[in-house]
Amino acid sequence: MKSFIKAIDELPLIVKIILCIPALDIVWNIYKLCKSIDKGNVFGIVVAVILFFFAPFVWLIDLITLLVKGNVWWFD
Repeated sequence: MKSFIKAIDELPLIVKIILCIPALDIVWNIYKLCKSIDKGNVFGIVVAVILFFFAPFVWLIDLITLLVKGNVWWFD
């Protein structure tokens, strides 16, 4: 799981932006879930699972935070 997180973190910015497209945003949801599991954050795991159902709306938040901060929004 750590290798998946590291691989996503090391992607070029343009690839990260492409992964924010609504159909591909599932990658970011899996990333958030893996990050929470890796840190043992139960609240983060629950929120990540809930966000799977709201993926059509979360992609915009991911895109904005990616452009502003350089990484997607998550509270781990």
